Amino acid sequence: MKNLFFTIIFLISGFTLAQKVKVLDQQTGKIVKNTSIFNDKETINITTDVNGFADISEFKNTEIVVFSHLSYAVLRVKKSIIKSKNYIIYLTKESEQLDEVVISLFKKEEKTARIAEQIAVLNARDIQKISPQTSADLLATIPGIKVQKSQFGGGSPVIRGMESNRVLLVVDGVRMNNAIYRKGHLQSSITVTPNMLDKTEVVFGPSSVVYGSDALGGVIHYYTKTPKLSQKNEVKSQLFSRFSTVNQEVTTNVSAEIRKENWASLTSVSYSDFGDLKAGKNRSHGFKDWGRVFFFSENINGNYNENPTKNSNSNIQRNTGYKQTDILQKFFIPLSKNTDLKVNLQYSTSSDIPRFDRLTELKDGDLKFSEWFYGPQKRFLAATQLILNPSKRWLESGVITAAYQNLKESRIQRKFGSLNRFYREEAVEVFSLNGDFSIALTADKRRTLSYGFEFAYNDVNSNAYGKELNIVNGEIEGFSNDFKVQSRYPDGGSNYLSSAAYIDYRQDINSKSTLNSGIRFTNTNLNATWIDQTFIHLAETNIQANHSAVTATLGYVYKPNKNWQINSVISSGFRSPNIDDIGRVREKAGTVTVPNIHVTPEFAYNAEIGVQKYFNDRKFRFGANIYYTLLNNYIQRDFVYNTDGSIKQIVFDGEFGNAVSNQNKDNAYITGFTANYLGKISNSWRTSGFITYTKGKTYDTNEPMSSIPPLFGQFELNHKVDRFEFGAAIRFNAKKNIKDFNITEGIDNHDLTPIVNENATEDLLKYGGSPSWITAGLNFRFVVNNNFSVLARLDNLLDQHYIEFASGVASPGRNLSVSFMANF
Repeated sequence: MKNLFFTIIFLISGFTLAQKVKVLDQQTGKIVKNTSIFNDKETINITTDVNGFADISEFKNTEIVVFSHLSYAVLRVKKSIIKSKNYIIYLTKESEQLDEVVISLFKKEEKTARIAEQIAVLNARDIQKISPQTSADLLATIPGIKVQKSQFGGGSPVIRGMESNRVLLVVDGVRMNNAIYRKGHLQSSITVTPNMLDKTEVVFGPSSVVYGSDALGGVIHYYTKTPKLSQKNEVKSQLFSRFSTVNQEVTTNVSAEIRKENWASLTSVSYSDFGDLKAGKNRSHGFKDWGRVFFFSENINGNYNENPTKNSNSNIQRNTGYKQTDILQKFFIPLSKNTDLKVNLQYSTSSDIPRFDRLTELKDGDLKFSEWFYGPQKRFLAATQLILNPSKRWLESGVITAAYQNLKESRIQRKFGSLNRFYREEAVEVFSLNGDFSIALTADKRRTLSYGFEFAYNDVNSNAYGKELNIVNGEIEGFSNDFKVQSRYPDGGSNYLSSAAYIDYRQDINSKSTLNSGIRFTNTNLNATWIDQTFIHLAETNIQANHSAVTATLGYVYKPNKNWQINSVISSGFRSPNIDDIGRVREKAGTVTVPNIHVTPEFAYNAEIGVQKYFNDRKFRFGANIYYTLLNNYIQRDFVYNTDGSIKQIVFDGEFGNAVSNQNKDNAYITGFTANYLGKISNSWRTSGFITYTKGKTYDTNEPMSSIPPLFGQFELNHKVDRFEFGAAIRFNAKKNIKDFNITEGIDNHDLTPIVNENATEDLLKYGGSPSWITAGLNFRFVVNNNFSVLARLDNLLDQHYIEFASGVASPGRNLSVSFMANF
């Protein structure tokens, strides 16, 4: 009888213990404490303890259990389903209800319903469906972003008419922008492969309060995948492979994840081999020879050919292919219940990347360059993040990030008819330390204060030299002579230090409105030294520049009811001139950029209004944002004049060119709007779309601003039934007239648009501007089982020939891309 009694007690105790649910973070596998758990009538209301447990035995088996936490999307699930999952619940950052998406863009996890700025988020599922060849191609699918390409191995995102060093790139909390991020076009966005991304978040407009200098147009934040903890030891691996017909692309990504209770590791290796890109053959724009490649240079991979080679297929853009390898190693180690450590190692390298637009440049009717390519583009990142969650009155959460980056790039060029090869090499080391902290000022966390600091030190080394090829029997056999070459940046070395502190305050005034505000102080210090003045003569060879700025933002979110949201933002931003602004020397299209050591910061003052309307139980959303940005003391490239009023001439690589420099101007404006929709039509049908318009002009010179894309947009419809998904998309781009190009700066490559009058002496009469285009595509996905899936895309279905605004390379023609993903 005594044994029976203990048996009954044991069974009851076991049953009670089985009613304890454990709440974990879907991304990391860590416990989630202080999660509210209740039923619809709120007659039961409990909270998870410090170990993430809560007893749900009071709930009926058929009852809906609601899990709610400020940092996660609300989860509603039947108790019977919880039981089938062994009483383990994972909370995520996303929800079927669009306002419950949680983002980290503002250095603190926050639901989008409390954020006034226009934002966009692509999660891992979106990235997998898009299956982009590069991260630049991924960005091009985001509403409001246009991407320019001077060569296929590149991609320069444009946000609200801002590009390159006016847009801030961030990876895992570490700014990628460095002291030689240039004005013009960049290819740095492709050094983070999309196969390693967990999500990408974008905030539009000046975001200098949280991120400091450079974020005039917006911030693009890449988040790489993070390994997850597990209650039991696990090893997860994944194989991804893709083949694309348009450039014979082969991409393979292999990853392995080790999951343990006390630590986790993720190793990911990605390799891509891109062949020469084929353009579309249907020329509905009416220009039969525009963008065709009739001759090309075979002087690649150590080959020598003194004359251009005839292209057997003028639609194949010779010298666009390249290779890239990306490696990610990340460790996640919980040091205690309230402290975690992330160790993040990233390495990206490429083969030589041909500069396609320069290799097709003509001089007197013939190709000018026999060689013009970037050497291997290398990026190394080592970062550690200490994640603090003490939940104290003086500190609720915080992240301290220490990082080291080493970046190397080079440019090699040689002209036809010459044996002189020019080398320019740059190396940048970046040391940074960030601290971002948050305090809940009230128990319900409706009032929060965030604050932080940032230090970043850039050390830049620039080297240049020339070698004369020694040709024997038509082959290169070493070099016969060395000669001096003008370096791209100060040859005596340069450095750039940025230090900043910020405070950000967010308050729910009531259930219908939220106030966002913040202020930041930033100081930058620049030092540069020139030694060799054989080609460029400067009055000062040792310079120092110190600049400070205070920027602020004020945002207001108003929700009159659950289906409407109105956002308004007033913000300021600034960009302090870097080494590239004051010290770059380079030649393009007959103009030579020379140093200007007197450039000062440019400022942006922005006002915007956004409206969002929700339908279908907030599973469908229509939104629109309109903005106006005033640029003060803006930096623009312009001619350098002699005292007699004539344009100064500079000798660069043996040729005379008109001198230009980065110069501060007066005022300019950029205005525009993005309208978009997203959501479910039904349980099986989803749709999305956007349209973006931008206009920019200078007040002082009455010229169009550079980097202003024409009207563009995209519409997409997707259908999902069981394990099969099907989708169709249309992308379009309006015409941009030549009168809307900034001819003076030349950044928009107006000279690469169709020629409409060969004999005209003025560019406005000679070139036709950027033609309009429209393309259609299909995508398919079939989930064979939990471990294997197949994805296929058919893009540019009608094989249209088109070139993106300001790009030097034509976009891909008809392309069939097939991807396979296997999980083990």
